[in-house]
Amino acid sequence: MYRPRRYLMCPPEHFRVTYSINPWMDLTKPVDVRLAMAQWSDLRDCYRSLGHSVDELTPHPDLPDLVFTANGGLQLEDRVLGARFAHPERYGEATVHEEWHREQGRTEFQRAQHTNEGEGDFAVTADWLLAGHGFRSSPLAPQEAQEYFGRPVIALDLVDPRFYHLDTALCVLDDGPDGEEGRTRGTVMYYPGAFSPGSRAVLRRLFPDALVAAESDALALGMNAVSDGHHVVLPQAAVGLLDPLRERGFEPVPIDLSELLKAGGSVKCCTGELR
Repeated sequence: MYRPRRYLMCPPEHFRVTYSINPWMDLTKPVDVRLAMAQWSDLRDCYRSLGHSVDELTPHPDLPDLVFTANGGLQLEDRVLGARFAHPERYGEATVHEEWHREQGRTEFQRAQHTNEGEGDFAVTADWLLAGHGFRSSPLAPQEAQEYFGRPVIALDLVDPRFYHLDTALCVLDDGPDGEEGRTRGTVMYYPGAFSPGSRAVLRRLFPDALVAAESDALALGMNAVSDGHHVVLPQAAVGLLDPLRERGFEPVPIDLSELLKAGGSVKCCTGELR
């Protein structure tokens, strides 16, 4: 079900690839900052045209990955669990996010004790938090989030380094209206090959009607999408997802973020949600 959202983004004014911390980052490929800015602006304007609001972080010259605002933390209602980044190149982003939230008047802010990268590895449904771990987040991060938010957490084991965050392998399409007690709510799309056998079994049990993506669409970072419950903004190269999304009643909105893909990010990585 569609509802207006509020997003946090950061212009990629200082975007570059000068280090490699995931399989997508190739130091030999040049980055076009003007193109990255243009593509990012298209995404921001797309959200606003769909009825959503966008807050913006101020870019920092020493933090080229600050554009990937989904990684800075997880906010639910008045509480924020700030990220604890896995790689030192990104440590400074956690402070930028914390300062921004405190400037917004959010006093219920906790910096994570265990490594996690915010909405990179946490996805929100009506019933649960889905929590990926294996590459960038600690196996202890799901328990920490459950204790802090008081919401059941489902831990999912990521096993393919190309899909190093949960948001590269799974997208919540509809977080679900309140339904009958005991009934699964919400729906997702995901790429099974990114998960361990046990985690795949859990996803099949929780989301029997999920959209199961092919590898070609996953490698286009098609799971790194943002849904408002009706519109699904996704990388334009993930063409195999368009008809299946329409068949399920969603409206796909393809967008080109190919320049930002050089750092291993796309639509969702650039979009933190303020709930």
